Amino acid sequence: MANVFQPVIGLEVHVQLKTKSKMFCGCSTEFGAPPNSNICPVCTGQPGVLPVPNKKAIEMAIKTALALNCKINNFSVFARKNYFYPDLPKNYQISQYEQPFAEDGSLEIETKDAKKTIRIKRVHLEEDTGKLLHAIGSKELDYSLIDFNRSGVPLLEIVSQPDINSEEEAYIYLLTLKNILQYIDVSDCDMEKGSLRCDANVSVRYPDGPLGTKTEIKNMNSFKAVKSALEYEIKRQIEILKENKKVVQETRLWDDKLGITQSMRSKEEAHDYRYFPEPDLVPIELDKKFLDEIKKTIPMLPAQRKEKFIKDYGLSEYDSKVLTSQKELADYFEKCLSILTPQYNASSVAKPLSNWITTELLGKLNIENKDITQSPVSPENLANLIKLILDETISGKIAKSVFDEMFKTGKNPGDIVKEKNLLQITDEKEINKLVDSAIEENPKIVQEYLSGKTQAFGALIGYIMKKSSEKANPKLVNEILRKKLSK
Repeated sequence: MANVFQPVIGLEVHVQLKTKSKMFCGCSTEFGAPPNSNICPVCTGQPGVLPVPNKKAIEMAIKTALALNCKINNFSVFARKNYFYPDLPKNYQISQYEQPFAEDGSLEIETKDAKKTIRIKRVHLEEDTGKLLHAIGSKELDYSLIDFNRSGVPLLEIVSQPDINSEEEAYIYLLTLKNILQYIDVSDCDMEKGSLRCDANVSVRYPDGPLGTKTEIKNMNSFKAVKSALEYEIKRQIEILKENKKVVQETRLWDDKLGITQSMRSKEEAHDYRYFPEPDLVPIELDKKFLDEIKKTIPMLPAQRKEKFIKDYGLSEYDSKVLTSQKELADYFEKCLSILTPQYNASSVAKPLSNWITTELLGKLNIENKDITQSPVSPENLANLIKLILDETISGKIAKSVFDEMFKTGKNPGDIVKEKNLLQITDEKEINKLVDSAIEENPKIVQEYLSGKTQAFGALIGYIMKKSSEKANPKLVNEILRKKLSK
């Protein structure tokens, strides 16, 4: 059904910047403070107050725009966006309109089939609104409360061109964008806290035909919700067109419980914001020195770092993508590597290190719903564990039990090995005894091996390892057993 039509999607992403104070006043941006405790006459719109721009927020806006390959406008203007809503104390929002900080950028995404460039229309800075809290009881007790703590928090809006053609592409675009924003440290992008919000403009058309009538979807509070809302809305519009009806231009809300979009307001009710230049703020002029200083603060971005991991460390595309999916995770990997590389070649230890991080460590962190920043295993301790394996102080199997203890206690692996007497047996006399015992106690398996059943050799190795509590050096066991059976 959907193959006949082409979805056309543009996303408007709102990002709360990680500043300590608000956009135009000195109030704290702390999340979770008691309602209406981080407010002042400026962010509550009292008469006679004057806004003062937050320089740090402007720097973060420019930093984001540069990371998204945007053209920076050296001359920018703040504007008043006029509308009435209970959580907007001034009845207007200070935003940007005709002269934003940046335009004409791009973001490359990787789908299952290919790489695709999504054009960025504009990046502009504004102030956030307050938050309405709805209390619903009986008819007599229905009411709403307003918390103005969020009012005035620096909010960056990143608007894409309608280059996205599926809900899957939209999902990948958001993940890629979020990763970049976290890499450059301008936002924590926590959707649960409202640090990252997204609206979508959606239409469908016949391939290469004229653009269809779009609807705007709001109220999506997770990436999964964005994907589900787009999937539903695309199907809804296709069904309308198949019945030879017209799609109505409107704003729709996503209902996560019902799994549907519902009409909020039609085109006729759409706001005319009556933008005009903010009279209380002078235009912002950005000189080359200012821009050059910001460029220096941009770290290696995820795509570049992924290529580095492939080229310099010999890791696979998949491993590199996983390790660079979070800046802190990539930092953790490279910190471990820096501890190992004075003694070992980077390309020889990168793969085993990657396996320990992506399989063992991330596996346990995911079970406990934690990320790498909350890891009880430090980079130093994980690197030391790998050293113990490479030095043949412990076997790989023993290492897993040591790692389990490290994750529980945060202890150094060397201390755990000593406490639990887990040192690998490398004494040839002792291993000879273990091998002789295994041959003597398993005559049937020995006979099977001698008659050509090679898998019997593995059974004998397993027996010896089990008898030694996995402490015998596997390489020595293999060599000595093979020598004895060949006589």
